[in-house]
Amino acid sequence: MDNSGKEAEAMALLAEADRKVKNSQSFFSGLFGGSSKTEEACEIYARAANMFKMAKNWSAAGNAFCQAAQLHLQLQNKHDAATCFVDAGNAFKKADPQEAINCLMRAIEIYTDMGRFTIAAKHHISIAEIYETELVDIEKAIAHYEQSADYYKSEESNSSANKCLLKVAGYAAQLEQYQKAVDIYEQVGTTAMDSPLLKYSAKDYFFKAALCHFCIDMLNAKIAVQKYEELFPAFSDSRECKLMKKLLDAHEEQNVDSYTEAVKEFDSISRLDQWLTTMLLRIKKTIQGEEEDLR
Repeated sequence: MDNSGKEAEAMALLAEADRKVKNSQSFFSGLFGGSSKTEEACEIYARAANMFKMAKNWSAAGNAFCQAAQLHLQLQNKHDAATCFVDAGNAFKKADPQEAINCLMRAIEIYTDMGRFTIAAKHHISIAEIYETELVDIEKAIAHYEQSADYYKSEESNSSANKCLLKVAGYAAQLEQYQKAVDIYEQVGTTAMDSPLLKYSAKDYFFKAALCHFCIDMLNAKIAVQKYEELFPAFSDSRECKLMKKLLDAHEEQNVDSYTEAVKEFDSISRLDQWLTTMLLRIKKTIQGEEEDLR
């Protein structure tokens, strides 16, 4: 069946669901089981929504899921309502990102009301990702990652909370909110160094914290590196720590060439990602106002 056939079938189902809703609201229906008609309407709206999905009419699918969700709320079926709002959000993601966020927020309200904080946290991440990629509003993405981290922490899901916090730190540094980024990297780094599984990643977090310190002030960075070495002796032997010391020396001497050389040498073994490149360039520009590329 082609898409137009599926769409026609979905429209017919919508009309049927609308009739059921109307009938359920009549006086006699109220006396003789109006709620069963409402339940049937819920099911038909969901079928219509899935048919619209098959026809790739994402907005119509989202709207039909929303209608099902509203009826579930009338019937006090909170969990089913939340599920339908999530389905609506996922459909709207493909057509109307803002509407997707609105639906996911409705689902989150229901889940938090039910005490389902882990599921609420997961949907806050979905909203953060929409703000990251579709709407490009990093401040709002940060807010939703922070909310997600709070909910995960309240449920003792610390590794999930830390993943969200690391996203916050990365964006905070990009927005030049360096102290906020430092606090998170230090907190996650300190947790990681006490875990046999995560110990290896601690050096990366301390390295990123040191770079954020460097963006604020060179002396800050020097003190921070010493602090991290005392806190986590394995940091001293890491390539990241050695690079930091070379960068601090180059900055102190105002020597752009040795700064660039140290970065190139590091990059030849461990490729720099976009975030590290941005931070290293910002620091480099404080050496005699240099503007050129790192590599």
